[in-house]
Amino acid sequence: MAERQDLTCDVAVIGAGTAGISAERAARKAGARTLLIDPWFRGTLCANTGCMPSKLLIAAAHAAHAVRHAPVFGVNPGSLAIDGQAVMARVREERDRFVAFTKETFDDLPEGTAVTGRARFEGPGQLVLEDGRRIASRAIVIATGSEAMIPPPFRDLGPRVLTTETLFEIPDLPERLAVIGGGPIGLEMAQAMGRLGVRVTLFDNSTTLAKARCAAVHDALKEAVSRDLTLRLGCETSAEAVDGGIRIDWTGDDPGRAVFSHVLVATGRPPNLKGLDLDRSGLALDDHGTPVFDRQTMQCGDSAVFIAGDADADVPLLHEASTEGAIAGRNAAAFPDVAPSERNTAFTLTFTDPPVASVGASPEDGTICGRSDYGNQGRARTEARAEGVMSVYADADGRLTGADLCCPGAEHLSHLLAWAIESGATAPQILSMPFYHPTLEEGMKAALREICGKTSQPVPESRDFGNLPGG
Repeated sequence: MAERQDLTCDVAVIGAGTAGISAERAARKAGARTLLIDPWFRGTLCANTGCMPSKLLIAAAHAAHAVRHAPVFGVNPGSLAIDGQAVMARVREERDRFVAFTKETFDDLPEGTAVTGRARFEGPGQLVLEDGRRIASRAIVIATGSEAMIPPPFRDLGPRVLTTETLFEIPDLPERLAVIGGGPIGLEMAQAMGRLGVRVTLFDNSTTLAKARCAAVHDALKEAVSRDLTLRLGCETSAEAVDGGIRIDWTGDDPGRAVFSHVLVATGRPPNLKGLDLDRSGLALDDHGTPVFDRQTMQCGDSAVFIAGDADADVPLLHEASTEGAIAGRNAAAFPDVAPSERNTAFTLTFTDPPVASVGASPEDGTICGRSDYGNQGRARTEARAEGVMSVYADADGRLTGADLCCPGAEHLSHLLAWAIESGATAPQILSMPFYHPTLEEGMKAALREICGKTSQPVPESRDFGNLPGG
């Protein structure tokens, strides 16, 4: 048998997910010879078990909800029938299409760039593959992503306990579903399943859903999702496998016990760092065993090792992973000439209905707050979805610094607010822009005017159409 040859490169990237793909591309663009190392090259987390399959399930839930809601417009579609097997089949079929698209990016890599296998540290800056080959590289990027976590009460209870790794593989919708965790993923899937006719109960030991920062926004979110599922917040749970399902006991203000056909555990995704032998890397590690790094450079200490994406346990979002990968790849190629990069405005979005979003600074940052109530907003009323609230934050000069919202169109409105914050816009400047009537965008004017009033900034008179119906 021929002896396996050791490998050399300028930048070795461990992990071929969103962050790893971005890092490899950035490093290669900067002139570096790269290696992209992954055990499977199965595509990104987003395409396989994250963003895309979850949104496919949510799209089915929107369709079911629209049918139920149609009579308010005088449209009576008749009885609703949900084919759970067809729902899940379409989720997998379309998911596989998205996965295929991401895999095509690997075909475009220069020959010899993709290395199938697992890499681990043999010493500071030294990598070895599981087949014994060593990799000599000037710099390393860790982009190994994250993995689903099942806490002890639900561990070893069999296939009825699901994570996002297995949820989309079930052949039919569950009969009765318990969701453990009220974060963005748990809440999205709980509401979607509820709208698809599944009896859903969501449990969380916290009393806050989707990490909402604003009390008014949280109240709006809680009221909306409570129509589609049962909430058990501020409680502890225990579980046991029984005939036909999983029995859950819970504490709290209304303690109880129930048997569920399935349990979806959505309690977080810790970094996937097992097997890297980071104890041999020479890197400083935090209390959780994650390398300490600079989020402006993605550099671990002053070493030639960089980290990006979910592996760094910072902001587990696709757009952040892509940004971090690009920063890490550029700096790995340029090492030791590492340059900081300014990060974009923080932006999170949960695809409930209505969506909930947080942008930039929080309300605790000493900022001025303006609020818009969508409970009677004109365009929202025409669509029979008038509910929710938007809170916008600004500094003493009226410059926008952040926002929290749970209202119709929030996934689009939050983008506009993020762009406004990035550009340094003030409330008067935005109010001077054209607002078409009637639109959901008009609803933000009340919050902007309130900011103007609190900062003594004048409201632009020529564009102030606030007295029009539905504005």
